Amino acid sequence: MRPRVVGGEALLIELDSATEVAALHAELLRRREAGELDGVRDVVPASRTVLLDGVREPHALAERVVRWVVAPLAETEGPLVTVPVRYDGPDLSVVARLWGVAEQEVPVIVGGTAFRVAFCGFAPGFGYLTGLPERFHLPRRDTPRTAVPAGSLALAGEYAGVYPRCSPGGWQLIGTTDAVLWDPHRIPAALFTPGARVRFEEVAG
Repeated sequence: MRPRVVGGEALLIELDSATEVAALHAELLRRREAGELDGVRDVVPASRTVLLDGVREPHALAERVVRWVVAPLAETEGPLVTVPVRYDGPDLSVVARLWGVAEQEVPVIVGGTAFRVAFCGFAPGFGYLTGLPERFHLPRRDTPRTAVPAGSLALAGEYAGVYPRCSPGGWQLIGTTDAVLWDPHRIPAALFTPGARVRFEEVAG
């Protein structure tokens, strides 16, 4: 862990992997719940960092955090979100070819993967999901689409994600869901929140 003081009341902690980010994020939430992070308003994970905002003594916390022993996140830790998916995406055949499998195997691989929301961004409700083994990591499309339909299940790099609304995008589209990713009238508004587990369940088109 490499903590860096940011401004007067924030601490940015750099890590080496998404796995370490997930473990530290969970540890910080536990410590805040226990009253050990007095004043901290937000704990925001990203690809390789966690930002704490509202830190009253960031230099002192930076000295403490490097001495913490952070246990790996248990596979069953975190709420589970099950998302129904139709595997009807326009890039399904491309993904199957890149993976070296038949098209019907793609839903089996995706459905058998224990995904976790690493962090959120890009658009309200969009979660970057980790969990795909390295051999299934994929390149982005050479030419991004100007409009990706809401509910599209997509893959790129080490991540999976579901587009919460129609927007441009360059990820590989493999399916669609009717799940509502962002609802400002719901608590929480986002279906995917950092630390949550996600499983995709195939349904008929």
